Formats: sequence, structure tokens, C-alpha cells
Amino acid sequence: MAQIISIGATQHIGLLKARLGREVGLFEEEGLKVFIEEKPAGEFTFLSCHITNYGKRCYSEEEIRPAFIHYIADAISEVILSHWEDELLKGIIKEHYCYFGQEDKNLIFNYALRHISRDDGEPAGAVHRMARKNMILRKVQEFLGHSNRIIIDGFIRFRLREYLGQLRQAADKAVDELLMEKEYGEFIQLLKYFVEVQQSCVDLVHVLIRPSGSFWLFNEKMQPVGSESLEGFSVSLDGGEINYEDVLVSALIAIAPGKIILHNADANRPVALDTIKKVFTGRFEECPGCGLCITEAGFVDKCMADQYNTSVGILQTGDEKEE
Repeated sequence: MAQIISIGATQHIGLLKARLGREVGLFEEEGLKVFIEEKPAGEFTFLSCHITNYGKRCYSEEEIRPAFIHYIADAISEVILSHWEDELLKGIIKEHYCYFGQEDKNLIFNYALRHISRDDGEPAGAVHRMARKNMILRKVQEFLGHSNRIIIDGFIRFRLREYLGQLRQAADKAVDELLMEKEYGEFIQLLKYFVEVQQSCVDLVHVLIRPSGSFWLFNEKMQPVGSESLEGFSVSLDGGEINYEDVLVSALIAIAPGKIILHNADANRPVALDTIKKVFTGRFEECPGCGLCITEAGFVDKCMADQYNTSVGILQTGDEKEE
């Protein structure tokens, strides 16, 4: 018994036809013949897919139709993901974020792709893609379970609202990410301005990062940076634990050194390193390894620690005492 399912679309019809054609051999092995006929109709193009018996065994409609529907649903879902998805995402961005310039829209699009895990070769990306494909495939199968005709453009708009919602959420997250980046950029520019207009208290500062996340600051003579260089700078312990990343950035801005050398960064790399690099452009370098780095693989001499704490008095907490 012959069966016909008609697929209509305004675009990507050639890709859909090619995808359907690649799977024809699977049916022929089972004694079934698939014919695909292309017919234009105004702005739409239709593919009429016929399947019929031609081998010795005669399959019933109940046997043929589920496999035939899955075959078509698989092709449609794959083409939607591979070719419609980008255009759908760009359409969402254009409609809901029209007030952004084209450059920002391009960034939003790229960030949104990342949020739907479109990183090629990444296992998580493959898993998310398969989940979206299965959702679309299931919806197409349900629709073709009671209809022999599907128009993909309308199907996406009215039957794939959950899928479109996922794309919209990815776009929303991308916009939040872009705005945070812009705010961060403005913050960096403000900090750079403070550093540029402020007179340097110390020509050179060595930053020694400790395993605990705290740090020590030394001048060019390898002496601890004293309180006079940190005038007006204080740390409140009312909130509990110290965020050493913020303290380090704030201390360096207060000192505004002519040059910063970061020691022991490979072992204890601060998260705020990128911020420091951007604020102190042209003034920052990482030490490739020296005696100070090696010494503080664990600890600086106890007398040095005492001298440092007495001189600065802001970077040790009650629960962090040297042995």
C-alpha cells in the first residue's frame, strides 16, 4: 500500500531533499521504494514523499507508517537544527533586542550559541544538541501521526514553542553577559583613570601570592610595603572572610606602583589577575621564577612574616597564623 507525506517550506528545501535521499537505501533493503517529488507552490516548495512495496513481502500500512514518519521526522529535525536554528536565533535577537547595534547583536548571537552549547567537539554540546533534536523529532512525529502534510515554517512557529523558548532564554542570557561585560569594561576604565591620575607611592611592587590566597607586597629593595604607602586604605573584617582578590586589587590601586611583578603565580594564580593586567597595562609582568618564588612555595621566614605584619598589619586574619 502506497503512502504519501507532503513537506512544505519556504527555504532549505534542497537540503531537506538531500537529507531524505540519504536515508532511502535503508527502506530499499527492506523491499520498500521511496519516491520524492518536488513541486513549487507560490512562496513554498513541497516535497511529496511516496513509499510503497516493491519486494516479495507486502507490508501493511500499520507496519510501514511508523518507520516512514520517523524517517521524515528525523530529516526535518536535523535540518531545523543545522540550518534553521541560526536564523531563528538571529530573528529573536532582531525582534527583542532591536535597540542594540549590529556589532552588539553579533556578540549576542555568538554568546547565545555558547549558552545552547554549540561548542563543536564538546561532549556537553553534543548532549544538548541531541536533546533539542529529540524534542523536535518527537513533536514532528506527533503531528504526522494525524496529518499527511506539514509546512515547516508554520510548524516551528506554532508547534515548537518550547524549542523557541530555549532559544529566547539563550538570547536573554547572552544579553545579560554582554551588559555585564560592558559594565566590567567601564569599571576597568574607571580604575585605570584612578591609577593614571594618582601619583605612584612606590616605583616597583613585588606581589607574592601565598597558598592561602593572601599575599605580601614588597618594594624594589624587597622590604615590605609600609603603612605610609597604603594611607587611606583599610580592610573591614565585619563581613567575615576576607576576599583577598578584592583586597589585592584595592591595595595596588592605592599604591599605584610604576611597575608590578607577580611572584609564585603558577602555583597560586589569582582570579583577579586579568583585572590587574587590564588596570595596570604596561606596568605588569609575571616572574618566571626566582628565589622569592621558591621560598614562598610554602613560607617566608618567620622573622620576615613578623616584620611584614607589623609594617602593614592588614593581611593576616586570626585563623591564619604561621607555624
